[in-house]
Amino acid sequence: MTHALLFDPSSLEPEIGGPAPDRLISGDPQFRTWNFEEAEGGLYAGIWEATPGKWRIVYDEWEYFHILSGHSIVTEEGGAETHLKAGDSMILRPGFKGTWEVIETTRKDYVIRV
Repeated sequence: MTHALLFDPSSLEPEIGGPAPDRLISGDPQFRTWNFEEAEGGLYAGIWEATPGKWRIVYDEWEYFHILSGHSIVTEEGGAETHLKAGDSMILRPGFKGTWEVIETTRKDYVIRV
């Protein structure tokens, strides 16, 4: 086993999905996820992409992500909008509730700790 892992989307078929119907607010967002790492203890890492739409999000886990392309708006319940574009990074902590709105198809890399 190697101890280094390259995030290469061409090496893996993406998982296809979307937000749960009860969380959808607008649009028909489609997700593609390349989950490169799924380690013991609940650690995940990969690349996620979504097409335009808006849905409610609730985090029980910790997530760090870095926007690779596109434009999204993350809004915490009762808080201000955060516009995210290529080069931006964010951490969502357990207990975060709000919305994710994709304005332009967005791609991010992520690390999630459950």
